[in-house]
Amino acid sequence: MLTPAQIQFYREQGYLGIEDVFSPGEVAELRRVTDEFVEASRAVTVNNAVFDLEPSHTPQQPRLRRLKDPIRQHEVYRRALLHPKVLAIVSQLIGPAITCNGNKLNLKLADGGSPVEWHQDWAFYPHTNDDLLAVGVAMDDSTLENGCLLVLPGTHRGPLLDHHQEGVFIGAVTDPAFRPDGAVPITLKAGGISIHHARLLHGSAPNRSPHPRRLLLFQYCAADAWPLLPGDKPWENYTASVIQGAPVSVPRLAPVPVRLPLPAPRFTGSIYENQRGLKNVKFGDKSASTST
Repeated sequence: MLTPAQIQFYREQGYLGIEDVFSPGEVAELRRVTDEFVEASRAVTVNNAVFDLEPSHTPQQPRLRRLKDPIRQHEVYRRALLHPKVLAIVSQLIGPAITCNGNKLNLKLADGGSPVEWHQDWAFYPHTNDDLLAVGVAMDDSTLENGCLLVLPGTHRGPLLDHHQEGVFIGAVTDPAFRPDGAVPITLKAGGISIHHARLLHGSAPNRSPHPRRLLLFQYCAADAWPLLPGDKPWENYTASVIQGAPVSVPRLAPVPVRLPLPAPRFTGSIYENQRGLKNVKFGDKSASTST
């Protein structure tokens, strides 16, 4: 459980790093299953509904970049989503009634795992209120060298920056004046978790180390936060997303900044594809500074 100081830090800064949430045995099981999916990706040559591949992927050297919707791919990932310690922590931050609006496994394999450019999750899925957060489960030690999550503290209380380029959504900040000065790394030991608010600016650099950085990501929402783009069968999809507590048919409205992720991006499938062609690249940009 979180201390009052941790809860206050999250409210003010928009993120937390918490060690020793998953046991060594649970981490070993996650790694084993993930290794099986990497092995299975040898037979895949193009991105599909399950596998997102690094550009350097080959059958001889499989380089899986993302496993999509992992809770549907294997029960071990679903157990992680419903982990009692995780739900207890999330409940302290957004309340006891919780939905899940997304999940993925990002794999930065050794020596070249792709970066994720600076963005706000809120730009992808605005809701009626912003009691939304993402939990990252560290399957490996997360360090600066292997591309750990970087955040800009306090930016969850600021504006929603533009994530559009040439009139369409591109999934990354496009303001030419944006500089990620003062970025803070969330370093973790395997078994720890990161938490970041949906409006917090964040990204991650390439893996420049010989060690993998595999991060299992779950998106949790307060049950009274309703998506502004609900899609087909909105009630059925919403109730299916409830993982704790009861469905809520009266959304809570809050004065939050919203810009819809429309028109749709030219490249779809994952954030890596969305960000293809981005002109305002920051990773590799010497003007970006990071504090440790």
